[in-house]
Amino acid sequence: MSNPLAIAATTLTLQAILQSAIVSDPADTDLTDTTVTILPPDKARGTGNANQLNLFLYQILPNAAWRNMNIPSLVAAGETGQPPLALTLHYLLTAFGKDNDTTLPYGHHLLAKAMSILYDHAMLGPDEIRAATSATFPASDLDKQVERIRITLQPMSLEEISKLWTGLVTQYRLSVGYEVSVMLIESAQPKKTPLPVLTRGAGDKGVSSQASLIPPFPALDQIQFPNSQTSARLGDALVLTGNQLDGSSVGLIFNHPLWSAPVEIAPLAGGTATQVSVNVPNSAASWPAGFYTVSLMVQRPTETYRRATNQLSFGLAPVCGLGRPVGYCRSGSIAGSLRSTTSSSSAPTSAAPRGRIRRWRPIASISWWQAGLISRWWPRVSMRLRPASSRSRRARLRSSCATTIQ
Repeated sequence: MSNPLAIAATTLTLQAILQSAIVSDPADTDLTDTTVTILPPDKARGTGNANQLNLFLYQILPNAAWRNMNIPSLVAAGETGQPPLALTLHYLLTAFGKDNDTTLPYGHHLLAKAMSILYDHAMLGPDEIRAATSATFPASDLDKQVERIRITLQPMSLEEISKLWTGLVTQYRLSVGYEVSVMLIESAQPKKTPLPVLTRGAGDKGVSSQASLIPPFPALDQIQFPNSQTSARLGDALVLTGNQLDGSSVGLIFNHPLWSAPVEIAPLAGGTATQVSVNVPNSAASWPAGFYTVSLMVQRPTETYRRATNQLSFGLAPVCGLGRPVGYCRSGSIAGSLRSTTSSSSAPTSAAPRGRIRRWRPIASISWWQAGLISRWWPRVSMRLRPASSRSRRARLRSSCATTIQ
């Protein structure tokens, strides 16, 4: 693992590799006077005219791959250690040719030579790091970290180059970018060890196991409505299925957003470990239409307290009575008839006036969406059921209004 000297040791290692490889190459006699510096680009050139290569560290970013990873060799089993500070370094490599390339493009030659050297040294070895830092930073421990340092050419767009050199406040020179990763700087925080286990459960009996995939705790799976309905109505019997539902002090807990507190209802007799039934109270004033949640409370045979299951949701359908004004709804059943009668007897004694309804006689129960259709078409039906004298007066009034406008 490295220490805070890792960044400086990396820069010195790259500088030493480039310097020795360029100067010691007998094939490139034009580059033997090259010097490798690590200065900011605006101060690198100075007054010199010889070949020069400048390596500038311009950005340091966190390494996402190692950010939350412990070092296996430093953390024992059961311990929790602070992850190392993982960093990725970004360098700018700039070439300055002899006499500013007035005679020959020495800068192009120098930059290509440097890129070739870094390509051949894509991974820094421990021996190269020790040779470069033995005299300056021998205690950096960069050569001992578990992850080797990789050097990668980093392509840069024209926009990135423009922003970078604008921030450097100097004229642009031929440069390339490199990414060097990863630096693992060890944290100084102590490692944490959890407290030892003294007992395993009540009476130190250890972990309980069973030869079944069904959980040992009570749970609800689904709600079954009568007559294959998609929602419940007042007075319906709901069947709740699940597992481990048997025991004492069994109760169904219902809740609604309009209620201030949940309501507990006792289940019907005949419940089993996998099924219980309950009746929805037929009280429209106390049980408004909408969505409800239901859970079960039960005391298991070997326990002294009640357990609560998960909650299931269901809808309580609203119903409207057509014998009341249109739009009047309550929780219950929708009943109505479009037939008119004059008395409760099967044979009327006198004919009722045309279109006049004496009373409604319920003939069927319809669902909420059928009630919506009836309420939508009710104005047209009521217009047809009006007396003829009323319709004729309206017709005369419309014709007189049209004559006046003409």
